[in-house]
Amino acid sequence: MTGLPYKTLNTILRERFGVRVQKITLDAGLTCPHRDLFKRGGCIYCNAQGSGTGALGRGIGLKEQIEEQMQVMKRRYKAQAFIAYFQSFSNTYAPLDELKSIFDTILPYPEIKGLAIGTRPDCIDKDKLSLIESYTPERLIWMEYGLQSGNDETLLRINRGHDVKTFIDAVTLTSHFNLRQCAHVIIGLPGEGMEDYLSTARVISSLPITDIKLHLLYVVRGTPLEAMYNRGEYAPLSQKEYAQAVAQFIAHLREDIVIQRITSDPHAGELVEPKWALEKGKVRQAIHQELAFSGIIQGCMVS
Repeated sequence: MTGLPYKTLNTILRERFGVRVQKITLDAGLTCPHRDLFKRGGCIYCNAQGSGTGALGRGIGLKEQIEEQMQVMKRRYKAQAFIAYFQSFSNTYAPLDELKSIFDTILPYPEIKGLAIGTRPDCIDKDKLSLIESYTPERLIWMEYGLQSGNDETLLRINRGHDVKTFIDAVTLTSHFNLRQCAHVIIGLPGEGMEDYLSTARVISSLPITDIKLHLLYVVRGTPLEAMYNRGEYAPLSQKEYAQAVAQFIAHLREDIVIQRITSDPHAGELVEPKWALEKGKVRQAIHQELAFSGIIQGCMVS
């Protein structure tokens, strides 16, 4: 047990595998239909690498990425098992045969016990889910869908390119497969406040979601959000505001949902503001202090 008032991924992985499990982040070189197919420019906060490593673009193949990262995690954390996380951009945005070739790269590695696939809810169908499901039951598999906000007006404001119904439809379809589902939510989006965050928590809690990642909105260099920030049209949350928002979100989140992440992990070279986002340990501490101060346990405000 973690002793924390919310359900964590580490606890779930320990219970299932009995050893230290670490994620390895992989770049399959895919892009995003929001940028590529529809030419809509991407979300206002998204960097040129799609929040990934850009490794494939630097000539580092998937096999090399896997083996290098496993060695690092073995040395640093004494990890004995791994989750392959395809993170950059939309990792179901390719023909079925290409996706199979990408995901098959994990097969020679028995240490890889799980597969996490980050994508958009408007970039999935039955055939792709059937392919992904085929990697079970030997591995723990989950889809990661970006919702970001349960408010359609916010999704328009951030140029998300889909609405809440699209997310709900993707989750409903995925629920017919033997796959976990992780929703991504961003705290601090332009125009949003506490009521918006809690409304999003209620949307998530009403769906067959098994996991969630909570992110701080931070300003990345070269994005439309940076232009908004420079014009005085957007101000990032303070650390205290963020801690309070996350604590209340957890209070309004269904108690069985695994919280995989409670803050973001920006790269120092691309971060404009807020600078406090770089001190991840202090951000986590502030959230835990807020939870303790408010007496919050996950789901305590779910009716």
